[in-house]
Amino acid sequence: MLTQLTVSNYAIAERVELQFGKGMTALTGETGAGKSIVLDALGLAMGGRADAGAVRHGAKRADITATFDVSGIPEALQWLESHELDDGSDCILRRVISKDGRSRAYINGQPCPLAHLKDLGGLLMDIHSQHQHQSLLRKETHRKLIDEFAGAENLAAQTREAWRSWNQIRAKLAERQQNAEESEARLQLLRYQVEELDRLALENGEQEQLEQEQAQLSQADAILHSSHQAALLCTEDETSAADLIRQALQQLEQLPVAIPALADTIQMLSEAQIQISEAGDNLRHFVDDYEADPARLADVEERLSAIFQMARKHRVNPEELPEFHQRLSAELAELDGGEGSLEKLEAELEVQRKGFDELAGKLSEARANAALELDQRIAAELVQLSMPAVQFITQLHRNSGDEPAPHGLEEVEFLVSANPGQPARPLAKVASGGELSRISLAIQVVVAQTSTTPTLIFDEVDVGIGGGTAEVVGKLLRSLGDNGQVICVTHLPQVAAQCHQHLFVSKFTQQEATFSKIESLDDQGRISEVARMLGGVHMTEHTIAHATEMFSKGQATHH
Repeated sequence: MLTQLTVSNYAIAERVELQFGKGMTALTGETGAGKSIVLDALGLAMGGRADAGAVRHGAKRADITATFDVSGIPEALQWLESHELDDGSDCILRRVISKDGRSRAYINGQPCPLAHLKDLGGLLMDIHSQHQHQSLLRKETHRKLIDEFAGAENLAAQTREAWRSWNQIRAKLAERQQNAEESEARLQLLRYQVEELDRLALENGEQEQLEQEQAQLSQADAILHSSHQAALLCTEDETSAADLIRQALQQLEQLPVAIPALADTIQMLSEAQIQISEAGDNLRHFVDDYEADPARLADVEERLSAIFQMARKHRVNPEELPEFHQRLSAELAELDGGEGSLEKLEAELEVQRKGFDELAGKLSEARANAALELDQRIAAELVQLSMPAVQFITQLHRNSGDEPAPHGLEEVEFLVSANPGQPARPLAKVASGGELSRISLAIQVVVAQTSTTPTLIFDEVDVGIGGGTAEVVGKLLRSLGDNGQVICVTHLPQVAAQCHQHLFVSKFTQQEATFSKIESLDDQGRISEVARMLGGVHMTEHTIAHATEMFSKGQATHH
């Protein structure tokens, strides 16, 4: 539930602070006073589009903050928790718009993407406006409304995703069928190339190992000579390293007195003598065991030649051959009986179609059941709105040949019959402006009654309505407010007289600047505003008496 709205430097509003409670709140004022500021500001707090023109002239930025009590909205609490933005029972949406048109969004003080405001705002508020009259002429709106009324939004989303998966497989299969000859040629080439690479059976790192082995085998004489000389220098020569270290140790051991400072040096020389001796032994073993195998050298060079020849053939580096082999093998597996084969694609297409049909069938059933109830409830509201002869029908028209579509197996369209005996026709071809306003209001009221959104906003949905029907509209909106929170902008005194809370919007000029002012009215102020709405600027005793009677009746009716 919306509890507070603060608007700074937005449009002609320098500073507005409003408190909201449960029930129905009416927002009234003369044309051009700035009633739209509140709804536009709420729209921005919900992530609506902003531009530099929204900032009050002379100010650097506009700042809008909407505070909600989300303690009774589990969906919003879950969303906040999942995004690590939860902060108790209050939720604060903030939007800051700079005069250069840039904007920043915040949720509970944390910067966030604009999309987050839209997602969360959709769980907190639902705005119904007179502009929806035009959207009611589109079938897309009809389908959306029936799915919402049926509580089938998730099922509709699952159906769209199932259609998307089915359509992707269908497109892939069509492409494969269209390019069947090319695919067969590619398949034959892949088989030949993979068989060649299979025979080569090159392993990762094998080329590097072969090149190292080739270098050793081709330089066997030099390696043996150098290793033999190194062994002599270590231990076997008259001036070997081991003999020289032994002599150095003898000199230190023959010192006339023990010198502690040389103890570490003597230890190092002793260890070096041992290591040089071991190195000499290792070198002798290496020379004795080393085999210079010309046959092995020929095998290695032949293997390397085959590797380089295969790499040149496929125009890749030799070290890339194993990965290239894997790629070709994977492509071959897909084309030759794998997921990309015609048989597998046809089987997968059938599986995806069954999945779509199952979901779409459930969606069709939900829509059919909801359509019957929606028609009955809208008919009841139309009777209250002085349109008893109008017949409202939600038509579900099956797709041609049951062809799958993103929205399911049928088109949804609202039809009306304005007079008895006349066939039902689309809204756009039957309803006049005034009729469309009342039909739109009936639809929105019925849909809002099943809405899980706690705050419903109606923006001049009563345009074109008057007389006794206007009083019925007020009762409808008030009844919605009894179960939640309703905020409505209205020009009808019959509607304003029945609200729980009344906000009056006015504007004034000061020092050549225009300001908008919004104030909460007490009972006397409400009577005066209802009188203004009845009789204009010049109020008479009769007008005030009429307003007092209307206000008293509007409030007493609901007690």
